[in-house]
Amino acid sequence: MILEHSVEEFAQRFAGRANAGALYPQPLGSPLLEFCAGGLVLYLFDRTGPQVASGAAKVIVHPLLRWLERIPPQDAPELACSAISALSGSGQVEAAERGFLIVQSQLLLVCGLLEGGEPAASPGDWVRFTSHAPVHGFVV
Repeated sequence: MILEHSVEEFAQRFAGRANAGALYPQPLGSPLLEFCAGGLVLYLFDRTGPQVASGAAKVIVHPLLRWLERIPPQDAPELACSAISALSGSGQVEAAERGFLIVQSQLLLVCGLLEGGEPAASPGDWVRFTSHAPVHGFVV
């Protein structure tokens, strides 16, 4: 299943799902963006490089899901870095379409679905998930 046709198409399609935060300086040649938002510091694989400016930014956070299950509603979503550039957490599904789940966790996540592409959850459902590494970042 193809999740994107180009970086530009993906960024344009999901620009309204970007998170506001701060980018920190990138070491020369590093493929990772250091992005601080929602009380977290994430290391995201830079999809919009080659070198983006530090400071205030809007970034689409795009994890590719490894595992997902529906859960009962929670009082608050959870999100944690489970490894460098990998996430685990929970949140409420905002939108579902072939290949993608938009999940409101501590950050708004544009989650890619690799297995079959059909969402295993619907808008309004609560889910728990883990992602593959690296989590992709698109600066818009």
